[in-house]
Amino acid sequence: MTPLSPGSRIGILGGGQLGRMLAGSAAQLGFDVSILCPEADCPAARVAMDHRVAAYTDLDAVLDWARGCDVVTYEFENVPVTTAAHLIDHEIIVRPGAAALEVSQDRVAEKTFLNQCGIDTARFAEINTAEEIAAPIERFGGAAILKTRRDGYDGKGQVRLAAGDDYAEALRALGNAPSILEAMVPFSCEVSVIIARSAEGESICYDLPRNDHTNGILRRSVVPSQLDAEVEARACEAARKLADALDYVGVLALEFFVLENGDLLANEFAPRVHNSGHWTPEACATGQFEQHIRAIAGWPLGPVTRYHKAEMLNLLGDEIFAHSGVSATDGVLTLYGKRHPKPGRKMGHLVRRLD
Repeated sequence: MTPLSPGSRIGILGGGQLGRMLAGSAAQLGFDVSILCPEADCPAARVAMDHRVAAYTDLDAVLDWARGCDVVTYEFENVPVTTAAHLIDHEIIVRPGAAALEVSQDRVAEKTFLNQCGIDTARFAEINTAEEIAAPIERFGGAAILKTRRDGYDGKGQVRLAAGDDYAEALRALGNAPSILEAMVPFSCEVSVIIARSAEGESICYDLPRNDHTNGILRRSVVPSQLDAEVEARACEAARKLADALDYVGVLALEFFVLENGDLLANEFAPRVHNSGHWTPEACATGQFEQHIRAIAGWPLGPVTRYHKAEMLNLLGDEIFAHSGVSATDGVLTLYGKRHPKPGRKMGHLVRRLD
């Protein structure tokens, strides 16, 4: 594909905050942005040039919309694989492609793929019935996490188990959905690699943020991570292997548990810009949103030089009201344009300079 010229149209499947921030970066680079999502009043559409309201499963409507775009991307990983594949079959350029969606949407497929790439994960077992839990939980040392294979996020769709618990009740709590049992990991910290890969196969990693979660929701990311350079290098190399194996174009996040001895176990990856990279626009030469747009447009990747230490704080629910009056000295505030604050709902973030 010839690199896109300013004035070209970028289509984004999804209307949430990531689409909103991608649209802002695309506009800054001179592109027009069109959003497709089922909601009539989504955050991304209110900053885009154009908005098509349609279900992701309405293949005719999605294709009609995509034909007006020069490239299509997505801002969340639950876009139906069949939708992305349908566009590709009709010669629409979709970046990243359908493979990243297919792998990331199923936790068993995801961990299997990571292992095939030579990337270690926690031990896991596919679970379809309660009777299948007892044997692997014993192998895992008597404690594990049962998760739905699909659709869980921010701590949803999972139950912690100990040997001897009521496995049938745990599975019922997850709607008896196909599940995965994951061994508990005694980690010292969590980090993520935010990696960008161009259409030419060039890749570049941002400095790794150290991430703190509460109830499964990211609360804080800090850079630098304070890890040894050798550990960070191994994490980045793993992310490169993953991106190359997927023939990925765009920004991807690979999350890791870091053990006391410095070993790394991949937790999951997100085929999109990522919450733990929200500090990059304020702290780096090229933020993750601009980087994603550059990659999918066929432009060279920008430098990821980090200018200072940084902290990103997620603002959940009513916390946005406490921070709405921050001054420039308090940090850079980004609110997502969501109409209704709810407990645990990501409403915005604050980036602070630490040095």
